Amino acid sequence: MKTKWKRCLYVYGRLLRMHLLAGLEYRGWWLMLLQVILVALADCISPLLLFARFGAIGEWTLPRILLIYGIALTSFGLAESFCRGFDYFPWHMLRTGAFDRLMLRPLPLTVQVAGAYFHLHRLMRVAFGAGLIAWSLATLGIAPTAAGAAVLALALLGGAAMYSGVFIMSSGIAFFTVRALDWIYIFTNASYQVTRIPMPYLPRALKGAFTFVVPMLVISYYPASALCGWGDPPALGLLALPAGLAFLGASLLVWRLGVRHYRSAGS
Repeated sequence: MKTKWKRCLYVYGRLLRMHLLAGLEYRGWWLMLLQVILVALADCISPLLLFARFGAIGEWTLPRILLIYGIALTSFGLAESFCRGFDYFPWHMLRTGAFDRLMLRPLPLTVQVAGAYFHLHRLMRVAFGAGLIAWSLATLGIAPTAAGAAVLALALLGGAAMYSGVFIMSSGIAFFTVRALDWIYIFTNASYQVTRIPMPYLPRALKGAFTFVVPMLVISYYPASALCGWGDPPALGLLALPAGLAFLGASLLVWRLGVRHYRSAGS
């Protein structure tokens, strides 16, 4: 079992390295880094302007909002960087029949699909999100501690697992329908935008959906609350990793169901 895992990790690392080196062959690769940073920066402009014009909303200040947003953004960036193949899967593998070739290789399909794409510029979202977290904690006066670092690490790992699960689930659904997948972007590219809204002011339906269906608030708001002491039970900040792994496990079941019903592009 250990040998199999080592082999999978080795192949996955080689695939990422191949795509990284291929991307660096383009002279304008650094422009993509700048583009991602500008897009992430533009997302922060609207709350910045709102708070500058209207001030704090009760106890909710700009650093509070950006801390939660930064945790979600960093988690999304990690999943987008290292599980990008599943985001491309429905259109670039399933429709073209390239998935048939993967099924002939003696490697797990999840490893092959996850390592099918890797773009260095996606890591800029991670760097920008980490910068937001550091700035927000410093502005809020939260001193760095080992316990706080552990809560933050669990939140990022759980968030990365959750977002990877979203990508995997969308790929599993694609075995049954490709055209109806646009709604899945509510839970991927759009979901971390929800964290820019103070959690108490979210509509009940959205709060329930992003807590119990897709645990967005579990991997962002509650860890931030545990770090800063906003009144929620600190134990809730430790649920990010279990919630993310549970969602990832459910997504893998959907993926396996789709693979089981796959009849190849030519059938």
